[in-house]
This record gives sequence, structure tokens and C-alpha cells, in this order.
Amino acid sequence: MDLRLRGKVVLVTGSSRGIGLAIAGAFLREGAKVAITGRDGAALKTAAAALAKQHGRSRLLAMQGDLSHPDGIRAALRQTVQRFGGLDAVVANIGSGTGRTGWRWSVEEWESSLNTNLVGSMAVASAALPHLLKRNGSLTFISSIAGREALRAPISYGASKAALQHAAKQLSQAVGPGGVRVNVVAPGNIYFPGGAWDRKMTEEPKRWQSYLNTEVPLRRFGKADEVADAVVFLASARAAFITGACLVVDGGQTRAC
Repeated sequence: MDLRLRGKVVLVTGSSRGIGLAIAGAFLREGAKVAITGRDGAALKTAAAALAKQHGRSRLLAMQGDLSHPDGIRAALRQTVQRFGGLDAVVANIGSGTGRTGWRWSVEEWESSLNTNLVGSMAVASAALPHLLKRNGSLTFISSIAGREALRAPISYGASKAALQHAAKQLSQAVGPGGVRVNVVAPGNIYFPGGAWDRKMTEEPKRWQSYLNTEVPLRRFGKADEVADAVVFLASARAAFITGACLVVDGGQTRAC
């Protein structure tokens, strides 16, 4: 299926590893021009080299910086537009699942989670929208199933991801008349080398396989490429009448419709 992404310009934040890296690769396979970002310079260099080996360097831009802060966001947008001449899609892959379980949290912990998982993503959206409005672009947020249901994740993390999904829904209504589509992808348990599930499976493989067998109808982890496929579809012309949606990619783990 031709997703009509050839030549489109895409910025993927947090794309030096894991899900973000898989998303960048998926867009490149579709012929898009892709800007990737990361705070870790070594990881970003490794990611850029791997992508360039597969797809060449002419459609790839790698930028080191912290896109949870306004200066980093502005710099990334400026470099992307200067290099490729515009912007058609943004994937806001910003966030952290770390946090204390239980109920004893400080105000600082709440602020950190909200700033990382909600405010950072919305700051990217606010800065990118003037560019996206010029080209009837799309904006896709990466959230989590922890924002859809209470899954015993850290409460501050789940609450901040739920807030992101709500904000994205309202944003879709605000910018829809301008031709911009806004959607969310909510992954479940995604395994990739070096990720949290890689570490957990190394430490307690029997425990976590039992968890998958009990909680996930497909009885396995998801793959980063499976999340990437959902993101690329939502950013494409094939999803031209889809906005304000939250696409869950979790192997059936969540129970709500």
C-alpha cells in the first residue's frame, strides 16, 4: 500500500533508540525525509549511522539536543525547515516511565512527571503547529496504555499520560479547521534491546513470561516496528479522515473499548 509519504518532511523526537528509532526508520522506508533527535550524542550518532547505512544520508538529519526545553525545540524545528524546506509531520516521542510506585510522592515528583510526559510534548506541538498549518500536516503523540487504564504503573506516570491523551483530543478540535490532524498512539509492553523489558526479562524471565501469558491475550511483547507501523499510517494520507484518535498497540492487554 502506498502511504503517499515520499518526499514528506517528518521530525521524530526522542529517536536515537527504541520506539523513536523504529519510527524514524519506518518513515525513511516510505521515502520521507526524516529529522531525528536525541540527548545522548553517542546514541544519536550510532542511530544515524544505522539509518544512513540502510537509506542513505540525503533524506536524514540528526540533531543532538533536549527537546523537552524551548531552546532545543526551536533549534530542531529551525534546522529541519532549513534543511528540507518545510515540515509535514511531527512525532512527539517524549516521556519517561520512571516513577515511584505506591502513594508516597513529593510535589517535585509530580511536577517532574507532568513536565516530562505532558508539558514537553505540548511544547513541541505548540512550536511545530505554525509549520504544520502551512502544509496541512499531522501531529502524533506517543503515549502509553497506562494513560488509558489503571495498570499498576506509577500513578504520576499514568496520570500524566492520561492528561496527554486528553490534551491531544482537545488540540485536534482546535487545529482541525486549519487542516492539521492530531492523533495518539498508546503502546503496551514493547521489547527492544537495551529497553526496560530487556532488563526485566534478563533478571526474571519466568515471572514476566507468566505476566504476558496472563495479562496479554497475544502472549508476547510488542515490537518497536509494530508501534512504528501504526504511527506511520496515522501520519499518512491513508488516514486523512482520522483525527482525535488514540490507537492502542498492546496485544489486547487493555480491557476497555
